[in-house]
Amino acid sequence: MIPSIWNDNTYKDFIKYLYSLQDIGYRDFHQGIVVDSKYEIIGIRLPIMRNVSKELFKGNYIDYLDLDKGNLYEEVMIEGLVISKIKDEDTFYKYFNKYIDKIDNWALCDTFSSSIKIVEKYLDKYFKICKDLIKSNKDFRVRLGFVMILGHFISNDRVDEILKLIDESNSDKYYINMARAWLIAELYIKEKNKTLEFIKNNNVDKFTINKAISKINDSYRVSKEEKEYLKQFRK
Repeated sequence: MIPSIWNDNTYKDFIKYLYSLQDIGYRDFHQGIVVDSKYEIIGIRLPIMRNVSKELFKGNYIDYLDLDKGNLYEEVMIEGLVISKIKDEDTFYKYFNKYIDKIDNWALCDTFSSSIKIVEKYLDKYFKICKDLIKSNKDFRVRLGFVMILGHFISNDRVDEILKLIDESNSDKYYINMARAWLIAELYIKEKNKTLEFIKNNNVDKFTINKAISKINDSYRVSKEEKEYLKQFRK
């Protein structure tokens, strides 16, 4: 089902194969949680797309990545999953840079971020890239920067810098601020004292800080006493 040689005809066969994996009920559900995307969702479950990406990666995946592709959400998701498997950093970086502008929704963003592993071998380089993404005027570049930090860079020696990035990146965009809130909540779990001081004194908007406190309150890793104490810092 996965072509060994890529051309117009084999690409068309691949698209037919993707449609053969379609789940209409899942498509209808997924359309309800992935909104405002330019891509057409046909409805393939993520574990199946992961399997497809594994098979693609075993073959001539560079030719696949270099194809001019269509407008299917699943194509973009699978492309990101293939890129996430690349072990040569120069090659990964090349396709990472091409891919990030295709991301236009939280699902593509978060799945790609959580799938890539190579960044953990090049922490300083990709932490700088995250900081550059956060400075972007494109919503899902900014979210990608935050969720990559969340997934790969939370550590005691970076907490101060991460909190500073959150504090300085004011936004009125829902998906950016949800990522910032999520990150604050996870930082609280990892580095309670510094994050608590940040929650007490910050320049973060009301929605983000209140959502962060709410996420902390949802955690089973936080005591009831702490949860009650944190409520007073809601804006």
